[in-house]
Amino acid sequence: MSVENDSQFMARAIEQARIGLAEGGVPIGAALVVDGELVAVGRNRRVQEGSAIRHGETDALEQAGRLPASAYRRATMYTTLSPCDMCTGAILLYGIPRVVMCENRTFVGGEDYLRSRGVEVVNLDSAECVELMDAFIAAHPEIWNEDIGEE
Repeated sequence: MSVENDSQFMARAIEQARIGLAEGGVPIGAALVVDGELVAVGRNRRVQEGSAIRHGETDALEQAGRLPASAYRRATMYTTLSPCDMCTGAILLYGIPRVVMCENRTFVGGEDYLRSRGVEVVNLDSAECVELMDAFIAAHPEIWNEDIGEE
């Protein structure tokens, strides 16, 4: 993938994060791309749906529906935040070989584990995404802590 494509697909993930925020949820979005084609987008819907597992990445996987294993092995997961342990596990389970994240300044997930398992991890270090998360965490620390499994 080119940097231009990464920016294009990340823009879709950021759009989902902003939709999630407008719905009253955690502003984390994702996009699943296979062979350079957008397959699905998702956003953190834990608040909106009262879900324990609907993070951006897992929602994108759900929105994509059932795909053959070979499709996941040609995919890139775009996410506005470093993937948590749950989303890291889903990426590994389906054999997604590439993850592009918007930032990891506000939260560092399973990046090292992904790399240790052969996944290419790209950090765009976007100030836009940092600002979005910083503002949300400051305004809703209780929701954020719940989202990452902390008290």
